[in-house]
Amino acid sequence: MEAQRQLLIVEDDDAFARTLARSFERRDYEVLRATHLEDVQRVLQTHRPSYAVVDLKLAGGDSGLACVQHLHQHDPELVIVVLTGYASIATAVEAIKLGARHYLAKPANTDDIEAAFSRAEGDTDVELTERTTSIKTLEWERIHETLAETGFNISETARRLGMHRRTLARKLEKQRVK
Repeated sequence: MEAQRQLLIVEDDDAFARTLARSFERRDYEVLRATHLEDVQRVLQTHRPSYAVVDLKLAGGDSGLACVQHLHQHDPELVIVVLTGYASIATAVEAIKLGARHYLAKPANTDDIEAAFSRAEGDTDVELTERTTSIKTLEWERIHETLAETGFNISETARRLGMHRRTLARKLEKQRVK
């Protein structure tokens, strides 16, 4: 199979990763899978994918942002799309700074992801909203900014925000984008 159609999926949810992999295989991609940063490093020793889909929050405390950074450093031409159920402005900005081409909130389908692969330029016609930011949105953004700073360590994030760890965990579950 041509290297230009090789896709690395970095996702710790096995069922979701299998579904996504099957969908891309039907589109003639050779799909490689990893569940955390160490797996990514192992895959890159023997393969050179042209595309990557990276989940933002991985099991075992690994950050998708660290994976994005590693992938981009390994191959700056690699087209990386971050896919997350924990979308925030702070993590979107960091993902792009670290080398991601695009950032999508779950649920996103194969069409959305493939479209993101080909979008190299920004869109000046994107609709600007008149909506003001709510206190809940500001809180959500601050939580995710701190989560990114701590490498998604819940306990350290709670400490920095001055709240109990269980309170933070409840807030994250309540606001999760599905």
